[in-house]
Amino acid sequence: MMQHRQILIVDADIEQRQRLAGHLAADGGVRVVQAGSAGEAAALLMARDHRLDALIIEADLPDEDGRDLCARLRMRGVRIPMLVLSALDDEEDIVRGLNAGANDYVVKPYRPTELVARLRAQIRAFEVSEDAVLPIGPYQFRPAQRLLQDAAANRRIRLTEKESAVLKYLYRANGEPVARKTLLREVWGYSPGTTTHTVETHIYRLRRKIEPDAAQIRLLVNEDGGYRLDPDWRSDITWRPWVAAKPAAMGMQLG
Repeated sequence: MMQHRQILIVDADIEQRQRLAGHLAADGGVRVVQAGSAGEAAALLMARDHRLDALIIEADLPDEDGRDLCARLRMRGVRIPMLVLSALDDEEDIVRGLNAGANDYVVKPYRPTELVARLRAQIRAFEVSEDAVLPIGPYQFRPAQRLLQDAAANRRIRLTEKESAVLKYLYRANGEPVARKTLLREVWGYSPGTTTHTVETHIYRLRRKIEPDAAQIRLLVNEDGGYRLDPDWRSDITWRPWVAAKPAAMGMQLG
């Protein structure tokens, strides 16, 4: 199951998009965002209210070849996993897609369960790679390095293994509250001697590291007997976790 993922499907064929979206939703915990063209996809990547974990791009788009779109996104700094779907299955086309920056090239017709499995594998690989950078408040969170970077304050925050695991799980929840018992199970695995007090202690220490004002909890908040990351938290800097270039520059290239 791909818990709490947001996947962008880029395909001009509405029926094909809806069918694929249904397969992804059946996997559980997936929110599907859809675009019918390369231009729409670029606009969604620019939108502040869309955090995307992966892209599925049809090669045959009305305004741009999907493989060219993939290459242009890579040039602009997009690092999240991309899968290209194509009816073309000769070696030259497959190599072209992979050379464009696609993590995987899936030939149609495909088996939906296999496609979902391939997507899961790419997301797992990305999240433990050096490229994974996730947005949390004013920070760029690098799970593989257990590091939070605050560009505005020019500082780095080192995290413990458990702190990093807690942040990653809360990030995947997309702003929904996560119960203490859930965190205990998913992060600690109900290890002997651990209780929800263990979770509370780690949350307290984590807040001391990441909250700009310890007297006013704004980022990692209590809710419904658990915790959540506030998705509406805004800092003075505007950056994208998956886009290295400035938004204005990307707009000129992809708009």
